[in-house]
Amino acid sequence: MKWWLSSRHVLQSTALIILTSGIIVSCVHDPFLDPNALNDGKPSIPGCTPSGQICFESSVLPIFISACARPGCHDAASHTDGYNLSSYATIVRKGIKPGNASESKLYKVLFESGEDRMPPDGSLTAAQKDSIAAWINQGAKNITNCACSCDANEFTYALSIEPLLNKACVGCHKPGSLNGNVNLADYSHVKNHVNDGSLLGSIKHSSGFVPMPQGTKLSDCEITKFENWINAGALNN
Repeated sequence: MKWWLSSRHVLQSTALIILTSGIIVSCVHDPFLDPNALNDGKPSIPGCTPSGQICFESSVLPIFISACARPGCHDAASHTDGYNLSSYATIVRKGIKPGNASESKLYKVLFESGEDRMPPDGSLTAAQKDSIAAWINQGAKNITNCACSCDANEFTYALSIEPLLNKACVGCHKPGSLNGNVNLADYSHVKNHVNDGSLLGSIKHSSGFVPMPQGTKLSDCEITKFENWINAGALNN
């Protein structure tokens, strides 16, 4: 009887140790990743595919082009510090470790401060960082021509228009980086470019307007979101 009790106590102690170890391991988080924001690799951002795979063409490339591949920085002509962030081939060439965002320099610099922070004139949004992280952790694949989930009938400014502008435009059009003297960093400035027709003309690549975003184009569904929002009064909703 004493032996049975002793064995039971040993088993209980062992189980407690295993459980405690599991809790400790489960609490060790990657210092760069927000597990809640990533939502099991399916970030709540425009452009993700129904399968959860990040579409490089629509969700990642526009961020690099807008925020990084600018004249004098990391475009094909300047390639500062040897980084050309204007295409898939050049982006994955240096600073990306497929499958491991926290060990990828191009991801880690997004969390630096001072002169080491990239982009230097303002941090990316949490959704943009999560998109890049998920893309790298999924293998940094060149996924294009994606059947991305998009509902043109969802076009409020806060949930649809502003995130699209942040993804594809604001990197080049914000205080400190006013390319073409165009500011798209806040609603009031965006509304000005709605009123003069330049916002819709540029994103539709219409004749007489500078085509934006440079190097790529929003999807038909994303452009329709802008049209629906503008036709509904371009509200700050």
